[in-house]
Amino acid sequence: QDELVESGGGSVQAGGSLKLSCATSSSILAECDKAWYRQAPGKERELVAAISKDFITTVKDSVKDRFTISRDDAEKMHYLEMNRLKTEDTAVYYCAACRVYRNEGWTYRFWGQGTLLTVSS
Repeated sequence: QDELVESGGGSVQAGGSLKLSCATSSSILAECDKAWYRQAPGKERELVAAISKDFITTVKDSVKDRFTISRDDAEKMHYLEMNRLKTEDTAVYYCAACRVYRNEGWTYRFWGQGTLLTVSS
């Protein structure tokens, strides 16, 4: 079944760390390009980090020194490790897989249901 399931969200104090995980049972999804997006309250969804099937990573400038994206294809997982968290990192985080081009531009075909991260001061 082509689905993604996030885990690892929760509440953390500013300065803390958290690691989000995204699992799939699909061998096809496991080999795709992967990404993490987030949507903060009242804001549009934004790309946080991406990792290609060749393990090339891109990370949003504002979190580049704090967030790391990784993948483990054998385990059919990808991860977002977040350090030195700030209150502005509070958002629903979505994992995504299989990059595609559509009318609105590059996006991902498959999405998780989202996991909430709340960072308190």
